[in-house]
Amino acid sequence: MIGNYAPGDSLLHRLPAWAKVLGLVASCTVLVLLGSLPALAGFIAFVATLYVVSGVGFAAAWAQIRPLRWFALVLFVMQFVLVGLDAAVVSTLRIVLAVALAGLVTLTTRFADMMAFFERCFGPLRRVGVDPFRVSLLLSLTVRSVPVISALATRVREAQRARGVSWSMRAFAIPLVVSALRHADALGEALSARGLDD
Repeated sequence: MIGNYAPGDSLLHRLPAWAKVLGLVASCTVLVLLGSLPALAGFIAFVATLYVVSGVGFAAAWAQIRPLRWFALVLFVMQFVLVGLDAAVVSTLRIVLAVALAGLVTLTTRFADMMAFFERCFGPLRRVGVDPFRVSLLLSLTVRSVPVISALATRVREAQRARGVSWSMRAFAIPLVVSALRHADALGEALSARGLDD
């Protein structure tokens, strides 16, 4: 779930968070059970229809699956080598479609609504000493950190290109880790300023 909320007034935007999450779970369950290419083609049409109904636009839809392109390519090649073409296409499409659906949920659900839903889900854990608010905050921040880390990685790579630095894992990883730690410190200070202790 790597998207950012896209304001709108579509049917999907008006649905409560719990309905969208349950729909996501049900859709992904159906997706796992689909094993033929014609069935997956129908599911592609279903996902495309949901994006059209949501009105978030093609750019937002592409942004959900674009980060997966290299992973999807590697997965496809590995599956093709191990089990054949049809199985490779099916496995790759399942992953891409599941991510597209999860992205649609975050694009049409406000951050506060998603956090409130998680908090209600974890409400029964209060009996064993777990704070549902903290758990929901942790999950929400985890989801939100994915695009942040992706943006940091893009910034580091662009800085390397601007300096004419050739590709090096160490030259890429060290600035990325430092930037991520700085972001985490700033986030911790912001949470502390709002009354959340360590």
